[in-house]
Amino acid sequence: MALILVTGASTGLGRDTANALADGGHDVVIHVRNRARLTGADGTARWKDVVIGDLAELDEIHDVARQARRFGRFDAVIHNAGTMRSPEAGIVNTVAPYMLTVLMDKPGTLIYLSSAMHRSGSTDLRRLGTGTASYSDSKLWVTTLALAVASRWEGTSSHAVDPGWVPTRMGGAGAPDDLAAGHQTQVWLATHHDVRPGTGGYWHHRQVQTPHPASQDEDFQDRLIRALESHTGVPLV
Repeated sequence: MALILVTGASTGLGRDTANALADGGHDVVIHVRNRARLTGADGTARWKDVVIGDLAELDEIHDVARQARRFGRFDAVIHNAGTMRSPEAGIVNTVAPYMLTVLMDKPGTLIYLSSAMHRSGSTDLRRLGTGTASYSDSKLWVTTLALAVASRWEGTSSHAVDPGWVPTRMGGAGAPDDLAAGHQTQVWLATHHDVRPGTGGYWHHRQVQTPHPASQDEDFQDRLIRALESHTGVPLV
């Protein structure tokens, strides 16, 4: 049985991921933006606990990390929360995963939700500071973050996952990919120890793919980490 945190778990892929993990007998802590997001007949009964906070606000990201630290070291953290809206995309999709990664105890496994759209993202990190990052930018950056952490944190596995374009509220009803398959890679990575590569993978439907070259470039990884440290005042150590 593993202790696992899933962010953005009120609906969509996050809720599907949390449900699958709970059904597998794991202790699941879910994150939701606000208490009103806790809907459905099951309420909070199936979760070990709930942490609450708006990941578009730096102060609330700090508070979510504080709440999560009460549980000690997680076996896995799944950074699922995301938005396609600007200007929140850069903060929710990149800054929040970075801050939670740094401010919480190092888990056994880190999983960051990416997207095939990361391939059209920009390496212009000035967009981070100006709040002009697009969804594609933010997904390139969080993919880069996942691979940067993989090379820096011995003892913690770090992966990025493209769940596909699935028919969630964010993906839209016409999205062509399989919703049922959208959460399965995250669940598998969080609960299996025989994954190859053991860290630094970019995954789609449990298959390793080659991400945007910038995400694997050590110079760009360094620039991204420095930009995130400067933006948040929180160093990656």
